[in-house]
Amino acid sequence: MTEKTKKEALIHQIIDAIQDTKGEDIMVFDLSNIENAVAETFIICSGNSNTQVSAIAGNVEKKVRNELKERPWHVEGTENGLWVLVDYVSVVVHIFQRHIREYYEIEELWGDAKVTKIES
Repeated sequence: MTEKTKKEALIHQIIDAIQDTKGEDIMVFDLSNIENAVAETFIICSGNSNTQVSAIAGNVEKKVRNELKERPWHVEGTENGLWVLVDYVSVVVHIFQRHIREYYEIEELWGDAKVTKIES
């Protein structure tokens, strides 16, 4: 499996895991053509409570581990469930409570990225 194919499979599994736990407003940002970007891909979604945000993050980790045998390099934010970051190095997942996502407007930081909105 090529690196591109592995990354595409990872993105697919992450999106499936988010959808399985009713994550909303899923957006995929292709940062591969942006100089000095911290990752090649950002996946951003929202949950409606700290419980749902934590459940989405847990399901992402579980599904990727079970299907692709991959573990995140780093996970942050699970203690409060407001904004959880799951870092697979080339793909970084941001799971927000809606009001936190609106406050930080992280989408605005990557205006040059190619953005794909995933329909529910």
